[in-house]
Amino acid sequence: MTPPVNATPDELPFVKGHGTRNDFVLVADPDGELDLTPELVRRLADRRAGIGADGVIRLAPSSSLPEGRAALAEDADAVWFMDYRNADGSVAEMCGNGVRVFAAFAELLDLADLSDGGTLAVGTRAGVKRVVREPDGWYAVDMGPWTFPGGDDAVGRGADAQVAVHGWRAARPALSVDLGNPHTVVALADATELDELDLTVAPQVQPAPPHGTNVELVVPLGEEEGAGAGASVGRVRMRVYERGVGETESCGTGTCAAALAVRAWAGPGAPDTWLVDVPGGTLRVRALPGGRVELAGPAVLAYAGRFPLVDGPDAPAPMARVAADVSAGAPAAP
Repeated sequence: MTPPVNATPDELPFVKGHGTRNDFVLVADPDGELDLTPELVRRLADRRAGIGADGVIRLAPSSSLPEGRAALAEDADAVWFMDYRNADGSVAEMCGNGVRVFAAFAELLDLADLSDGGTLAVGTRAGVKRVVREPDGWYAVDMGPWTFPGGDDAVGRGADAQVAVHGWRAARPALSVDLGNPHTVVALADATELDELDLTVAPQVQPAPPHGTNVELVVPLGEEEGAGAGASVGRVRMRVYERGVGETESCGTGTCAAALAVRAWAGPGAPDTWLVDVPGGTLRVRALPGGRVELAGPAVLAYAGRFPLVDGPDAPAPMARVAADVSAGAPAAP
């Protein structure tokens, strides 16, 4: 494995990456020894005092943790586990944008080769996800099975929950979608209403999910002609409030939930493929046979660095090395 940067024992090497501007701090832990505490996650994700991110992803051997061993039992090829944490330090089951960036990170570390049709099996707390790299550079992920927790009755009614957003006079109907993590999708009338939403405050969901939920607010934009003969593609605009984070510019599992909910509302004959426009870009969602769903989009590794693990009065020592490196590369004063 090629480390992204050299570091002392008091520093944590990291890579910063994003998928449609849903951003992550990625750390390699090939021996499964890093104690990724909630406090450390919050320090890393802090946008003012740390690196800044929507979440932290640890790449670790699946054999080193119970959830990873469960992934290995499901698929022996899932030797690497995506240990994902929200910015507040809480553990999360999955992240659709994160798993694509994880795959790009694994390639950087020479732990995976997705050229020529190669596939990476990734262990997650929501089961094994298989990732491929498409010819255009996008990464496509089989996100596995999904469900409407409210069943056929909820789909028939179009809703099984109520969501209240700050500034609304009344709560609105919403449909729950499970992709290994919970989502609640609300349809809005138009793009203006979507743009004017106040998501600085967490939306309130009733009945309250026991472990919280991600809330997607969507505007269906109809259908357009696809690349294949006679194929149509649906289009949706979305904003999202992520559990444990707040509003983000994108949410991979959230785009899947949004597309699947709008597809259900559209009724029989609705497209299987949807383009979902989020503030950070566009993602493609495809409903697969057998109740599975695929997510595709870009994955970008922006830069690498090292983060001081030592806090308090001892912190300047490792930072002095960084300052020396910066000074060494700076142009001479005039």
